[in-house]
Amino acid sequence: MRARTRELLSLAIGLGLMTVLACSHPKPVVAPPVQAPPTASQAPAQAPAGTQSVSSEPSLTPAQAPEEGVSSSELPADLAELNAAGYIKDVFFDTNKADLSAEARDTLAADAAWLNAHPTVKITIEGHADERNTEEYNLALGWRRANAAKDYLVSLGVAANRIDTISYGEERPFATGHNESAWAQNRRAHLVITAR
Repeated sequence: MRARTRELLSLAIGLGLMTVLACSHPKPVVAPPVQAPPTASQAPAQAPAGTQSVSSEPSLTPAQAPEEGVSSSELPADLAELNAAGYIKDVFFDTNKADLSAEARDTLAADAAWLNAHPTVKITIEGHADERNTEEYNLALGWRRANAAKDYLVSLGVAANRIDTISYGEERPFATGHNESAWAQNRRAHLVITAR
């Protein structure tokens, strides 16, 4: 009986948290197409057994890197093509964490510089989690991750009204494996260009 009461209380708290978060973001967000997951050569390295994983972000090779000095009028008109070009990068998180690592802050600083140079571009930051923990926990964690990235971009001068956030929790994994390598790719804030 106590376990059932705790379970119901936990569910009520989770639903209450989701309601509060939803009310703080009254503008509905339509999810844009999901970008393809990184290739195996871009996947974060798996940590040796017995050590804590430190997530690393996939990086573009020099041949794939977009030109930095592209003006807004020269950007691809197609949003899928624009997102595939790699102008902005995702940031990754440690297990059950939503705080930004030094590497994540560096990545977001580069994203902010690009966004500030292209003031008409709008983005959605998707918060993602790996498959472990409950759906409610992972949705809340996704919100914290997306908003941590947004808050940092805003602190670097990107207008808050250009950034929407949404959490998918564990619902849209980038990697479908059930190991640390896949989980590391799924613990991310995914930045998607939604308007140019």
